[in-house]
Amino acid sequence: MNELAADGIPVAVSLRVLKLSRQPYYRWRKQQVTESELVEAYRANALFDAHRDDPEFGYRFLVGEAEAAGQRMCERTAWRICRDNQWWSVFGKKRGKNGKRPGPPVHDDLVKRDFSAEDTNELWLTDITEHWTGRIQLVVATP
Repeated sequence: MNELAADGIPVAVSLRVLKLSRQPYYRWRKQQVTESELVEAYRANALFDAHRDDPEFGYRFLVGEAEAAGQRMCERTAWRICRDNQWWSVFGKKRGKNGKRPGPPVHDDLVKRDFSAEDTNELWLTDITEHWTGRIQLVVATP
């Protein structure tokens, strides 16, 4: 905005073209960094320093380290800051298998590994190969 105003374009016109309101712009111009943003930046710096010194610490231990450095906060705030900046403990919990379950049960061996037949049409064998597609399961049987 300052550059546009220096070029002779009124601020009101620039705000209208950019579809911005005047009051928030002037409030931001008066104080570009809010007090809460500044406090959170100090807290993040304290947590980062503690995490850099001891990367095995989780957010609960980092709260104590940050408090010792003069930045007091609750555990939930520390968790949010650590999550947003992806500061994780090196000893994290093992992730689950994302809902993967074992396949279908194996059926009984009715032939008992004896593939000899006394008569025709007494024993039928086939190889079934399953191909999963996006919508259906395609079963191919080869004799």
